[in-house]
Amino acid sequence: MTAEDLKEDLLKVYSSEVEIVKESNANLKAKKIIIGTFDNNETLKNILKDSGQEFFAENPGYRGGIWQKVDSETIILAGSDIQGMQYAIYDYSKIVLNIDPLIYWSGHSVSQIDDSAIFNIDNKIIEPPTVPLLVYFENDVDELMNLKEPLLEYDWESYTEMIDALIRMRYNGIQLFDLLGRAEFYLREEYMQMVPDYDIDIDYIEEMIDYAQDKGMYVQIDLSLGYKIRSLESKYADCWSQHKAKWLEVWKYYLEETPLGKADIFSLRPRNQVWDWEYKSTCGEDKIEVFNEVYEVLDSLIESHNSDATKVLICYADGMTMYNEGFRPPDDWIVAWSDHGYADFEIYPNTTDGYQFGTYMHAGFWKNHTVAHPYPRTIDTIMHKMFDEYDATAYCQVNGQQFRPFLLNLEAFSEVCRNPDEYTGSSFYKMWAQRYFSEHLQLQVIELMDEWDEASFGHAGYVQNLWEIKEVIAYLAELPIQSPGKSAKPFTAERVHGDIENARIRNQMIQSCFQKSTSLIPETNPASAYYYDQIHFPLESYADLLSFEVVLHQIFDTKLKYEKASNENLKTQAKMLLRKAKVHLEDIIEKTMKPAKDPKWNGWYDISKRRPNNGFPTMEMLNEIDQAIEEKW
Repeated sequence: MTAEDLKEDLLKVYSSEVEIVKESNANLKAKKIIIGTFDNNETLKNILKDSGQEFFAENPGYRGGIWQKVDSETIILAGSDIQGMQYAIYDYSKIVLNIDPLIYWSGHSVSQIDDSAIFNIDNKIIEPPTVPLLVYFENDVDELMNLKEPLLEYDWESYTEMIDALIRMRYNGIQLFDLLGRAEFYLREEYMQMVPDYDIDIDYIEEMIDYAQDKGMYVQIDLSLGYKIRSLESKYADCWSQHKAKWLEVWKYYLEETPLGKADIFSLRPRNQVWDWEYKSTCGEDKIEVFNEVYEVLDSLIESHNSDATKVLICYADGMTMYNEGFRPPDDWIVAWSDHGYADFEIYPNTTDGYQFGTYMHAGFWKNHTVAHPYPRTIDTIMHKMFDEYDATAYCQVNGQQFRPFLLNLEAFSEVCRNPDEYTGSSFYKMWAQRYFSEHLQLQVIELMDEWDEASFGHAGYVQNLWEIKEVIAYLAELPIQSPGKSAKPFTAERVHGDIENARIRNQMIQSCFQKSTSLIPETNPASAYYYDQIHFPLESYADLLSFEVVLHQIFDTKLKYEKASNENLKTQAKMLLRKAKVHLEDIIEKTMKPAKDPKWNGWYDISKRRPNNGFPTMEMLNEIDQAIEEKW
């Protein structure tokens, strides 16, 4: 499959015929690129031996590769193993052919090259990545799953292109989660309205697992118990001691009777096993004692099923606290320590206690789900801290939300895990900018990204601002706050007071970013969709939402004044501001269906298909404010 990828890459930039032939059928006098691994290509080994280049399974080692120029018409791209060969080939495509490894997603352009460029490489060893397991977490992917129908299911093209892009970024594993049928998809009202007859296709899931593994990726399955494939009933999820047989029954079903058993990596979070929240026992258990036993029992099941499988403990905040208070998995489990959502940590381990340590990081977080927060510089600081102080290099899992908006951070995590000694936020931005922008534009775009990063202060983001909008609308309409999947909360002025100043400052900063972005558009490559789709339009969307929030806060201030000294002028002022808010909202809604520069992403921001965290304001909500002004002021 990698050979086919190389052929397709060559055909993008090279006008001559390209053919794939097996070693036994090769014409050694033809122009050729020889690919393979130490185990599968004798011609390759002999040529390298004759050139004096040492090449064997241990050199360059697991996931390591090699480039060798034999003559002006022959080069070698090889690896000690399949993944090493992939890196040799995909690095060649990126560096020599100048093909964006994320081209399907970025909409970037390519340029034709000639023979001399194709065979013009320097001999080099591609060192194995420092972090041996870099795993993408397929989580919160609503927009990607809903790009085409049926909803809440990947179309084959999107899924396979995501796998291909991950491999080119050196991700060598994927944890499947949403596509297995997470509990929200069939239990939360918002999803039940979207897809009333939601179900999963087990054969299709197996095809997706097979594709990832055939491409050389490891598949990770978290053995939580809420998947639509078969779920533990919620009433059994919070008392292990009385219902352990029920837990075991579902685990055995996953491992023995479904494609989930084909996984290479198994993980578990010490939490409620149906819903992604803290374990709160209903039968008086000590949760540290519970999960010490849970992991021993699950470890035995995994060992009997596949003794070669890798096992990972994923610690969220509650799990990290439990670990620091004495919870321990079996000795051969990797412990993955979790950031707080923005490549930042609130809790650190008291001790690694002899475990292989890794990290669970976020390229995107639910609070900034719709519009990314670029932070390659934070990734630099935090990952080096985890590597240097805790030797957390055994494993890294990265949550990319719905993937497409978070490509920048996803690639930054890949690069720091590849070679921490070389990675800095500045060097990464320089490499990234050189790929997408002309020389005179590179520094300006990097400065724009840094300003965007600064504007995302306080662990906020687009979806967090939706919550703030929900709070102020509830107060203005004098109605309770309703969140997806949660009980209604009373409206209070105090809830809104805490949002106003940050929203005002953030709005000023994002508006400045958007204005600068607009000024750069004429200088960007018109053949590339990257700048508009990945930078400019997301900034525009966030700027519009913040402007809307600020107007609502102005109505809030007017209401507070009216409550202290009521008069008709204040009511009139509030109505004028509300009309302005309605115009803002109409514009926001209209822009969600604005065409992308790369047309395959049209409809990506469709409100009806987004992940429903914190909902979305509607004209009906603003009409309720109008009614409240008339009847309650």
